[in-house]
Amino acid sequence: MSTDLSADEGADNRELLHFLTQETRFAILTNVLQHPEGLPSMYELEQLNSSVSEATVYKHVQKLIDAGILEAVALADDERRQGYPWKFYGLTEEGGAFLDEHNLLAAEETLQRIYESISDKPEKMEKYENAPRPER
Repeated sequence: MSTDLSADEGADNRELLHFLTQETRFAILTNVLQHPEGLPSMYELEQLNSSVSEATVYKHVQKLIDAGILEAVALADDERRQGYPWKFYGLTEEGGAFLDEHNLLAAEETLQRIYESISDKPEKMEKYENAPRPER
């Protein structure tokens, strides 16, 4: 299955939409959109998707990166802090444009409010939420 964002319109757009709306991938996209910085760490994504294995979350994040929807963003070496994540995942410019074009960004504010209301986050997740993030 081709998920290249530069592919022809029509059938390829439908194929990409189907790819993105697979349950785990759609949950990961939702997590990215609702994250306060739009850049969750792998740990945060794993915690928010605890009904699937960590390996499954990782595999679907990689598929979204390969499709050009997400990108890995790393802190510069001199900005990294011990005990905090240094690699984060966010929408690419093209991925955001595709989601916007297909009205999948319309609920972003609502998703962020829902995320803010989660009261039973593990302490480590709260720590990671407050970790320094790279500029984008």
